[in-house]
Amino acid sequence: MSDAPFHVIIIGGGIGGLCLAQGLKKAGVSVAVYERDRTAAARLQGYRIHINPNGSRALHACLPPHLYDAFLSTCGQASKRFGFYTEQMEELLSICRSENGGEPDPVRSHKSVSRMTLRQVLLAEMDDIVHFDKKFECYQEGQEGKITAFFADGTSATGDMLVAADGGNSRVRQQFLPHAKRIDTGILIIAGKLLLTQETRRLLPTNLFEGPASVVAPKGLGMFVAVQEFVHDPKDVIYSIGGNSCEKQSSLLFENTKDHILWQLIARREKYPFQKDVTEADGCEMQKAVLAMIEDWDPRFQSLVRMSDPSTITPLSIHSSVPIQPWETKTVTLVGDAIHSMTPMRGIGANTALRDAELLCENVISAHRGEKSLLQAIRDYENKMVQYGFDAVRSSMKAAQQSTSENAVALAVMKRVFRLIQSLPPIKRLLFRNYGNG
Repeated sequence: MSDAPFHVIIIGGGIGGLCLAQGLKKAGVSVAVYERDRTAAARLQGYRIHINPNGSRALHACLPPHLYDAFLSTCGQASKRFGFYTEQMEELLSICRSENGGEPDPVRSHKSVSRMTLRQVLLAEMDDIVHFDKKFECYQEGQEGKITAFFADGTSATGDMLVAADGGNSRVRQQFLPHAKRIDTGILIIAGKLLLTQETRRLLPTNLFEGPASVVAPKGLGMFVAVQEFVHDPKDVIYSIGGNSCEKQSSLLFENTKDHILWQLIARREKYPFQKDVTEADGCEMQKAVLAMIEDWDPRFQSLVRMSDPSTITPLSIHSSVPIQPWETKTVTLVGDAIHSMTPMRGIGANTALRDAELLCENVISAHRGEKSLLQAIRDYENKMVQYGFDAVRSSMKAAQQSTSENAVALAVMKRVFRLIQSLPPIKRLLFRNYGNG
């Protein structure tokens, strides 16, 4: 271990940045996280999130064992399949998750967790490391390789390397890689959630309780539907992980303990019948817009939307990074959406950020131990991250374009192919034996 002081500065307290910080802390590397939000629960961090084997392995590697156990304890019912349905709720194709036979490996299996709960896990035992209400302004390279970050409140922090984990609108990226662009795809998602009751359970086919589904619909519309059923009692988990935030406990939008159904309508922005900018629309207006767009869908889909509390209905404009060529390695690097922001249509954005955190953590620890130089460690990380990260960007963009395509012929062909595969179980097993493990 090197005797020289070594300190890592992370800008942004999202999934990737916090996972990296947990891993460095676990290894005894000095680290500090600077987050612009005033508090941990200042804003909605999203709904349900699918953790694939890559993400689970990263969490297992970076979290101390008792926090990884807390993560496992607060996951929802395991996802066993992924389905494709028509807008009339006819199942086209159901793909079973591969678990390599036998009992699922708790580390390598697929998981479903609340984003708010995952954030609670990643923030646990980090009070002296995560600093809130710190809006990053710029950084400056100093003597002896040190780098200083400056914040809007007039304070600063100096370290040996700086990691941008500040999301798709990363201010670090804008300074470090000004040519790295992020585009508006023109796609808008409106999402809502419906509490799971005996009445609402009857709205969904049995298979949808074993895994999420994508609705393949005409007219450039799509929908994602997933059930989140919790299997834990928050009182039994350390630090009240999996419970509600005291700040937001009265809001159904931030409700983090009750079983629910998540739905997301996906379409190009111009498809929505808004008379104003969507950012000015309230939940009731968005609910009416979605209902108007799916008026010829199966009534059960309409009920999902109609029965949702308007306070839980929110919009999300979809942006995506534009892949760039590798850059000159410096003591500034990036993880997650700060470098490879992607559409959510393949459900791999958060898992890719976690993969970044694990890989960068592994390399920084090697540098801290004197096994390689810091620049070599960052270069080794970036060489791999640029490849798989931008591959994920391209893949998710392709999925987004397919989800909002108005090509009726292509849609008909896709439905026919799905039905054919569904009718041939041996072929389906061969085609999808490793589905979702990437």
